[in-house]
Amino acid sequence: MLPFRITLIAVILLSLGLGAPTRAAEEGKPYDVQLVRLAELLGAVHYLRELCGAAEGQLWREKMEALVEAEGTTAIRQARLVQSFNKGYRSYRRTYQTCTKSAETAVARFLAEGAEIAEQISASGS
Repeated sequence: MLPFRITLIAVILLSLGLGAPTRAAEEGKPYDVQLVRLAELLGAVHYLRELCGAAEGQLWREKMEALVEAEGTTAIRQARLVQSFNKGYRSYRRTYQTCTKSAETAVARFLAEGAEIAEQISASGS
């Protein structure tokens, strides 16, 4: 079941970047809070999936790069997204040194939350 969720979230994340990035207002976009949370989730998933032996290489970092490319329309937005990704990664690196049932549960929760956020952003007409 988990590989299906990974595929689902990957498709949703890729769909965010299909259109050319539009000029962002300096004050940001209405979904910025959700976008920052999505970046944090990607960082956490990147660390935890590797820790738990998923052997996906840089898959989640690449998804993050695509997100930054699509939504990082200013240096400030890019920095905010990258900082959030790093926060998610580092938080879970400090918490888990080995893969546990709790870590696997966290990954499943994060993937579900990330898919929900991506769907909300897509539905809002970004």
